[in-house]
Amino acid sequence: MMTQGADNKPIRSLEDAINKCQELGMRVSRQRRFILELLWQAQEHLSAREIYDRLNQQGKNIGHTSVYQNLEALSSQGIIECVERCDGRLYGNISDSHSHINCIDTNQIIDLHITLPEDLLKQIEAQTGVKITDYRINFYGYKHQEPKLD
Repeated sequence: MMTQGADNKPIRSLEDAINKCQELGMRVSRQRRFILELLWQAQEHLSAREIYDRLNQQGKNIGHTSVYQNLEALSSQGIIECVERCDGRLYGNISDSHSHINCIDTNQIIDLHITLPEDLLKQIEAQTGVKITDYRINFYGYKHQEPKLD
């Protein structure tokens, strides 16, 4: 939620992610550490296949099943993010509430921490009768604009 408790602080680094695993009693295996390191290093949303391929290209031998099982465990515990797309799941390193910019031309997802103005939130609450406690916004656009021909 928007107000984080002391023991529910957002994960902002690889070290935070590893500490959160340990707090939850999750074993930080070699494979799990490889996956977390890759996601924090890449700073982008990757499919399980891309994670598998990149780790193996780096000489870190890890099986398909191990990648999938670790991604499932890490995302289900809120240590990493899982984004459901029509063409499959993508995984990212930021797990707390945040918004996304979806680039239509590059198929890239960019993480964005944005705070809406308080008066806009009050207006939405007044319109809907719902107390807003959290929000995630999906923006869509093009990264590469075509030059205008005059």
